Amino acid sequence: MVFLNLPLLVRSRGPDEFWRKRRIFKLAAHYRSRTRNVYTFAIRSVHRALAYATKGRKLKKLDMAQLWTTRVEAGCQQYGVALDTFKEGLARSDILLNKKMLSDLAIWEPRSFEALVNISRERAAVEGLPDIKRRSAFNQVYGLSNLKLD
Repeated sequence: MVFLNLPLLVRSRGPDEFWRKRRIFKLAAHYRSRTRNVYTFAIRSVHRALAYATKGRKLKKLDMAQLWTTRVEAGCQQYGVALDTFKEGLARSDILLNKKMLSDLAIWEPRSFEALVNISRERAAVEGLPDIKRRSAFNQVYGLSNLKLD
């Protein structure tokens, strides 16, 4: 474009303004009323929605972690072991599973989760961790590396 004077150059925004507005209107396409059609309302709504989306991604992670903890705690409660004792027993047995995997096992593989609870309970009894009053009857499936031989 050829501009004959400086004020015309300053006033002309050219195609960039079109594409900038188009990007906002695409993001606001599913809104209702003037927030969809009027640029000033649309940009306000889109910015607010993007801020909520950013917060929501963090909250989703926290919610899922809380859900996994609740599921594992319920599975431990079902077999009569405290969550802290269960985690400590697994850690001392060198079984390193995260919350998500333990949660999936508690829901979809109850027998595998029961085996983990028994392993954890046995390790806790051997090492004298709290919340274990007596040794369980589960005394079979250990290798020599897992048991302390005096």
